[in-house]
Amino acid sequence: MLTAFRTFAKSPWAIGLLVLLALGLLITGGTQMDVLANLGPKHVISAGDRSVDALEFRADMERVRTQAQEQSGQAVSFEQLVGEGGELVQYLRQRSQQLGFMAWAWNAGVRPGKELVLRQIRQAPAFFDSVTGRFSEEQYRSVLAENNATPEMFEEQLRDEVVTRHFGAAMGAGARLPGVYGAVLANQAMETRDGRWFTVTQAMAGRAPAPTEAQLTAFMNQNAARLRQPEFRSGTLVLFDSPADASAAISEERIQERFEFRREALSRPERRTFITLTAPTQAAAARIAAALRAGQTPEAVGQANNLQPARYEDTPRSAVSDPAVAAAVFGLTEGQVSDPIQARVGFVVARVTGVTPGQAVTLSEVRDQVVQELRQEQARAAVFERVQAYDKARQEGKSLEAAVAEVGARTLQIPRVTREGRSREQPGFTAPPQLLDAMWSLGANAVSEVVEAGGGQYFVVRVDRVVAPALPALSEPGVRQQLAAAWTAQENARLLNTRVEALSSRIRRGEDLAAVAASVGASVTSATGVSRQDQARGQGVLAGLFTAGRNEVFSQQQSEDSFVIGRTDRITPPNPTLAAPMAEQFRARMASDSLSALGEAAVVAAAERVGAEYDEAEARGALGLEPAPAAGSAAPAAPAR
Repeated sequence: MLTAFRTFAKSPWAIGLLVLLALGLLITGGTQMDVLANLGPKHVISAGDRSVDALEFRADMERVRTQAQEQSGQAVSFEQLVGEGGELVQYLRQRSQQLGFMAWAWNAGVRPGKELVLRQIRQAPAFFDSVTGRFSEEQYRSVLAENNATPEMFEEQLRDEVVTRHFGAAMGAGARLPGVYGAVLANQAMETRDGRWFTVTQAMAGRAPAPTEAQLTAFMNQNAARLRQPEFRSGTLVLFDSPADASAAISEERIQERFEFRREALSRPERRTFITLTAPTQAAAARIAAALRAGQTPEAVGQANNLQPARYEDTPRSAVSDPAVAAAVFGLTEGQVSDPIQARVGFVVARVTGVTPGQAVTLSEVRDQVVQELRQEQARAAVFERVQAYDKARQEGKSLEAAVAEVGARTLQIPRVTREGRSREQPGFTAPPQLLDAMWSLGANAVSEVVEAGGGQYFVVRVDRVVAPALPALSEPGVRQQLAAAWTAQENARLLNTRVEALSSRIRRGEDLAAVAASVGASVTSATGVSRQDQARGQGVLAGLFTAGRNEVFSQQQSEDSFVIGRTDRITPPNPTLAAPMAEQFRARMASDSLSALGEAAVVAAAERVGAEYDEAEARGALGLEPAPAAGSAAPAAPAR
């Protein structure tokens, strides 16, 4: 069909059809263009000859979601997967750039040979028949189908991997950073500087007096966004468990019945220590069994057959995943070697080296455990009965307090807490997320429905008070002291910076550095040959010496309450002979980072060249999500610069 279509496209009939279409557009004013635009499949991603439609995109995201669920151990919805949409847009951008690069590479002639792809397929162990040891076309298609893939999809992925790897290798082999890159860093690392400086302390600049009421109020208003306290809520928590449930009496009849039901699980099963070797064919397995019976060690037999023995220490039958191997191993005696076993994969030979008999337990040995299990079940049943009774009482119109008293539940007071669960009244207070979620879903004096907390526990919460966000009052305990300390620190910093700027300006206007230092009672320090590695000088001194030019004045903060003011007198470059090896080291370190950035830029440029783009609205529709609030469905693949 494709050949016939291409033949028709080159024929005069196709040209005539295009002429008629153009005439139709002229007559109708182009209104048919919208109709034609809606024909055919819509693509989530389009990149030259490459595209991803809605079905393929959903299948890709299903695989991503499955992986996320395996990692988190819980169900993940598409809404949770894409979050607020930023992750979805990022995925679409990266995927469109990837497809755009592949489309460009194919058009540019970067195409792996068919034999290269087939060689990779034939190296995958999953595609080989476990009996014959040969590549199986049927198994190849079956394994791909189990993973929701087709041979065409898999082979295209292999081609893309080869293209990416070869393109990266070629780019890495041809890209070489200029020597000046390493030379600049080596020069910075090895040059030395001479200079003079003195230290200005807080005592030289003066200290701020205690703040007045007006100054504290103004400071609070200036920092309102940072100082405003969050919303607080307090409440009453209803719990349906009771300490008496854990000590309830259990009848002997129930204890005996539970023991008989759990006897096998509570008993210690038979365990075996054994070694297995897996061979590709039955003949090879028979040779391995014969060698083991002849007295050869499993290590020697494995080395002779290029196999790695697998060891199982004190293993119960339930822990052996292959039923055939388990049946054979637990049918052997200690020291015995099995015949070849037809396993799920290949043929297995097992040698038992140790047998630990099983041990049945008596009721007296596990009595406490059985009683504890029954009491836990009884406690959960009692909790559920109280929950049902509470629901019934509330439906009858009874108040929270009356319903709690009637069913025998208990209440706890929740101190004022933030949305994150922090409490100033009780710093060690902790609250589960379910409780906080329930509190912040209610208004003042509202009561929640019964909430399941997991583990057979339930709760109800009532919001007793809502404290809106507000600035703290100066009369609150500790507030005045904290604000005064912050205001004093800010004012001291202002005084110190003002003093430093005034002294630096005097030196810049031509006054002698030593005379300016003497005016504030400071002493001048002179040093020659200072390097960047001379950390004992302090960060302020090094920053000043190595950022200022020759004969330039610098001022840098040396510590929390001191600055250094000085002048760089001389800059001595390193010896080129000594700097050359270091320059090469720097260039080698920069090469990998530069190559990675170059590769990313190549992918983005290739995607732009073929006009790769994605449709977020179509992507969200494929996943069954609501449209994004932001306008605009299509976006370019390349990120904004």
